Amino acid sequence: MLSLNLPEFEAKVSKKDGKPVIFDPLRRKYVALTPEEWVRQHFINFLRTEREFPMELLANEITIRLNNTIKRCDTLVYNRFLTPLMIIEYKAPGIAVNHTVFDQITRYNISLRVPYLVVSNGLHHYCCRIDYGKQSYAFLNDIPLYRELI
Repeated sequence: MLSLNLPEFEAKVSKKDGKPVIFDPLRRKYVALTPEEWVRQHFINFLRTEREFPMELLANEITIRLNNTIKRCDTLVYNRFLTPLMIIEYKAPGIAVNHTVFDQITRYNISLRVPYLVVSNGLHHYCCRIDYGKQSYAFLNDIPLYRELI
């Protein structure tokens, strides 16, 4: 797969029915190895090893209800009280991270109202902090350590 702007790690890659799969430790199963999934697994590893995010407070492919439709967040991060804290949206490395992608993640946030939004295509990562009291947002220079989020 493609080289990313994320730490390398020993991904568990295999084949199922002749197609490549990768182990997702959060879902505890092998899933189709798509370019987006490659980014997701590397980003999860980065959060765990470099940003000290507890694995038990991360969840992939979480279903949310939005205006009578069902949507899925790529990854949700929770605080220790299991309140959503951050939404992460992944794109394949060839997909530009632009306003359309941020529009998608902000729609998900209508129902969740988390303070942090993150978008990554594995090459470029963006983190936004939302201040609901001031009705403002700010892009951060880096993904914060978990302990800085809470």
